[in-house]
Amino acid sequence: MYLEESQRRMERMGYRFVGEHRHSAVKTCLWTKKSIINEGVCYKEKFYGIRSHRCLQMSPSVPFCQQKCLFCWRDLSSTGTAWEGPHDEPADIIDGAIEAQRKLLCGYLGNERADKIKVMESQDPTNAAISLAGEPMLYPDMDGLLREFHRRNFTTFLVTNGLAPMNLEKLSEEPTQLYISLDAPDRDTYKELCRPQISGAWDLLNSSLELMPSFSCRKVLRITAVRHINMKDPEGFARMIERARPDFVEVKAYMYIGYSRRRLDIENMPLFYEVHEFAEELAAASGMEIVDESRESRVVLLA
Repeated sequence: MYLEESQRRMERMGYRFVGEHRHSAVKTCLWTKKSIINEGVCYKEKFYGIRSHRCLQMSPSVPFCQQKCLFCWRDLSSTGTAWEGPHDEPADIIDGAIEAQRKLLCGYLGNERADKIKVMESQDPTNAAISLAGEPMLYPDMDGLLREFHRRNFTTFLVTNGLAPMNLEKLSEEPTQLYISLDAPDRDTYKELCRPQISGAWDLLNSSLELMPSFSCRKVLRITAVRHINMKDPEGFARMIERARPDFVEVKAYMYIGYSRRRLDIENMPLFYEVHEFAEELAAASGMEIVDESRESRVVLLA
């Protein structure tokens, strides 16, 4: 399904495609590796209690996304905006993803620096971060994927760009934690930064924000803070936060990595203190409070 050249390029970057139709992939997170050798954990462990060494970072829809965000680390030249072709079944995707993760981490079995207990536990992940690349809500059987993960006693963190509210509304199996990306306080900034490839994208995003209160799972808005572009208008962000009524808001720095370096400059990557100051402005405008932070990941949590 995915162009062979693009797939080979991503495999050189550490991705492993799984399933017959090759639309799903796994990539071991840096923090999973750091946790195994006891050099730190992901902010999600600090904020929400998941275990970094047992986290499976994956996506069922790598080739498809309706946006071409400036800050995305991927090569977006061959990304489709709608699902095309057949799809693999959830159980097959998960089986392949777990096996790929095990192979990616097998080297730690002989690593003297590795925590032996964590190495063994990492072979059986317990959290699925459905956020690696592409737009997960374009996968035709997200209900089935979430249900199968939960049947295997996984927790699930599902991240969406909010441009498929009709698919969100139809979900009968909720994730453990639902993320919606909120990267702009107004339509013009959104078009500049997220570069939607479909019509009506801003309105679709707002429809997803309005759906968010109907979910009973934990709900989070994620703001990727890009210096000189969207670190502005906290009142505008606050109005959108009020519409979504999330449990938490993450304000996280854009990181100058991957293919984003061809679209943005290193000056667009804010320092932690700048993220914190912007988070303080958002908190004041929205009536929320700063409840946690991770300097290493340049992220601040509001509740």
